[in-house]
Amino acid sequence: MLCSASGGLGLSLPMFLNIRSATAATSSGKAKSCIVLYCWGGMSHHEVFDPRPDAPVDVRGEFSPISTAVPGIIVGEHIPRLAKIANRLAIVRSVNHGESAHGRGMYWNLTGHAPPPIPAGNIPPTREQWPSLTAMVSKIRAAPKGVPGAVRLPYPLVDNGTLQGGEYGGWLGVPHDPIVMKTPAGTAWGGVSRSLGAEVLDLKNNVALSRAQMRRKLVASLERPISVPAEFEEFEHFRELASDMLLSSAVRNAYNLDAEDVKTRDTYGMHIGGQSMLLARRLVEAGVPIVQVCCAAGDLNGGKGDMWDTHGDNFRRLKERLLPVFDRAMSALILDLEQRGMLDETLVVMLTDFGRTPKINGAAGRDHYPNVYSVAMAGGGIRGGQVYGSSDTLGAFPRTSPCSPADLHATIFQSLGISPRAEIHDQLGRPFPVSDGRVLPLM
Repeated sequence: MLCSASGGLGLSLPMFLNIRSATAATSSGKAKSCIVLYCWGGMSHHEVFDPRPDAPVDVRGEFSPISTAVPGIIVGEHIPRLAKIANRLAIVRSVNHGESAHGRGMYWNLTGHAPPPIPAGNIPPTREQWPSLTAMVSKIRAAPKGVPGAVRLPYPLVDNGTLQGGEYGGWLGVPHDPIVMKTPAGTAWGGVSRSLGAEVLDLKNNVALSRAQMRRKLVASLERPISVPAEFEEFEHFRELASDMLLSSAVRNAYNLDAEDVKTRDTYGMHIGGQSMLLARRLVEAGVPIVQVCCAAGDLNGGKGDMWDTHGDNFRRLKERLLPVFDRAMSALILDLEQRGMLDETLVVMLTDFGRTPKINGAAGRDHYPNVYSVAMAGGGIRGGQVYGSSDTLGAFPRTSPCSPADLHATIFQSLGISPRAEIHDQLGRPFPVSDGRVLPLM
């Protein structure tokens, strides 16, 4: 019947299926781009988005809750700027999964799927893994010519010296690996380099546009059209991508943070976390569909600084380093997007590996805890001033409306105007929906 119907319309079966797939890839969402703020290491929900002021002291910790711009919603005292713009935020307090290792928790949150069934611990990237959110968006949402489909800032995610699977193109292939770009510092880091095995791009190399064009023409004249061996596919991909971006005024201009208003730069904060979020805003303005930022608190000289794995000294590290940087930069990003008329069309999503244990350990820290944690969203049609789900009295398990990373992904795709059931295909041509989760009622 299908062949007969499509044949009557003058369509072959492949053409019919392509049309069906394209139709299924759309939804009612309004966001044109997405900025993912990833808190690598596992943000403590108790001290940030889900304080427990009535819990025993060894659970509630040293911080006090504060009121927000939305009556009835409280947050931790060290995110006062975000508290003031809570009417733009949707806080989800009931996310959970079953993986307590960093790499496995990150795989869940950045792919929306369970990690592969291998022994616990790190998962190095392979082409058999599920593609990341950034890779899937770049596959479906085409970028303008000369603009990468997805960017990661300011470095790849690493645990104990190992690159982590889950933030690459996986079985979508090398062309959908999100490029890593270093956030500009005081001095150039020099063109395309490698960081723990990952390609990292620095566009601040002061190569004149005319000279870059001449170099590209010279290379083209010396190379004959030949098939590229598989082992050189990655090199060729990144060389072409780097060349395209060097010749694209939009990306080069976005990368030049010195061209940004000094007041705006200072509002984000002159640290790697703030300047990376500012660069993310400039990149989506230039047409990049999705940018992922590793939310670190390092300086601008390449140092990675503190991450969110607070097994020890949790309260001092959060109070003095992590939360001031995060609070300042994320609130600046949301307000900046709003003032530029971009917030309705830019989805901002804060994700993390998991939460931290309800009970404080002997080192004044909290350990890995995936049984419940919090994330936040803003813009892109998300209705601000709301909390979805809740945890119990100890912040130990979901109390109402439990949800999974798959549900977060379905909601993200819906906001981006991409159906959560849109199909992508692996290297064998097998179709898979981008998400098997349910859309949360946040819009």
